[in-house]
Amino acid sequence: MLKRKINSYLVEWKKRSDKKPLIVKGARQVGKTASIEYFGCNNYSNMIVINFALQPKYKRIFDDGYEVDTIIKNISRLDTSLQFLPGETLLFFDELQDCPDCATSLKSFKIDGRYDVICSGSLMGLYYQQIESNSVGYKEDYEMHSLDFEEFLWAKGYSDDFIDELYDSMLSVRPLSSLMLDVVNSHFRDYMILGGMPEVVNRYIESGQFSGTLQMQQQLLVDYEEDITKYASGFDKAKVLAVYRHISTFLAQENKKFQVTKIAHGARNREYMGAVEWLSNAGIVNVCYCLGVLELPLKGNYDPKQYKLYYGDTGLLIASLDDEAQDDLRANSNFGTYKGAIYENIVADMLVKQGYNLYYYNSNSPNLEIDFFVRDAHTLIPIEVKANDNVTPSLNRLVDSDANKYEDIQYGIKFCNKNIGFNGKFYTFPYSLTFLLKRFLKDRK
Repeated sequence: MLKRKINSYLVEWKKRSDKKPLIVKGARQVGKTASIEYFGCNNYSNMIVINFALQPKYKRIFDDGYEVDTIIKNISRLDTSLQFLPGETLLFFDELQDCPDCATSLKSFKIDGRYDVICSGSLMGLYYQQIESNSVGYKEDYEMHSLDFEEFLWAKGYSDDFIDELYDSMLSVRPLSSLMLDVVNSHFRDYMILGGMPEVVNRYIESGQFSGTLQMQQQLLVDYEEDITKYASGFDKAKVLAVYRHISTFLAQENKKFQVTKIAHGARNREYMGAVEWLSNAGIVNVCYCLGVLELPLKGNYDPKQYKLYYGDTGLLIASLDDEAQDDLRANSNFGTYKGAIYENIVADMLVKQGYNLYYYNSNSPNLEIDFFVRDAHTLIPIEVKANDNVTPSLNRLVDSDANKYEDIQYGIKFCNKNIGFNGKFYTFPYSLTFLLKRFLKDRK
């Protein structure tokens, strides 16, 4: 069983005296079911698992209403062997997207309080909107992603002491030793190729080889297309598929901006906004919006019509490339040959897994292009992701104290293939340390 961050979250959730039913949402096969079942087996004397996709007969347990006793009675009618022990039972409703009515019962379970309840599912598109409206105020959400790099290092056998050593160097702006840098970067290159899908990572950990992992990733890409066909009701499925199939195409371009007008003749952005939102809600893509002005707050200053799309798992981006690119990346680790798209995608992925929303900036007058923006308590922070070690004129211009007209920007960050450093204007970090950024910004003096 892979160690996941949700494990400690679930333990803390169970300890709360006034806990609400929990909905764990996320993309297909990121490890939701395995993590919840592992938690249930190790923390409850009794766990009842109902999978609405594999056991569709249980969709009828809500036919007679949403009171807890009524639901329990209907479950017992379908399986008389099940026991319901107050204070000792976890009810796990899996594949919630196949039975949105279940969400309506969460209010009753919260008020009743005898049983702990966790729901999980892919929660795609309109289904989650329906679930949200049915259970507002009586549930708690946890968004789960594929493994982040810290979880990948755990899977490789590294302890928190190793990660703390990385972080201490980052916080004190002390370059890593050449050995430490080589070790962490070597694992990071493997992580970029593999991504964080648990099944893929497990295969790699158990065998010590990449053999078979590409086929697993390519099957996941096919599974996502099948999910789109199955669940994209209310939208034009062809539009959702068109957006999904063109992500890597636009990432291969210099500006990486997603342009709907190039998907189909006469296509208009407003016709595809629902498709982009659907893919984002499904956890398949991460959307990065263009800022209109460089000032805080971020959420109030972006243009929803201009955006980039990144895969929610970088391993799936690499799996979507042609065979020649696959062979080159696995044999030579030439990640920079894809116009920096792979490095941008992995940094975007790592930012999202820390809870950040994604924003970028692109302007011709003045000529400025910044890959991402985040913030700390008081500061807007530009982030550049460089596939090489070139100078960063945009970053220099933004943080130039002599000519700085951007009051919210005090310093910047550059992720690249270099060691830790600071030149008075921006910090330089190796890509592999991106997963520690939020912790760094919180503790930075």
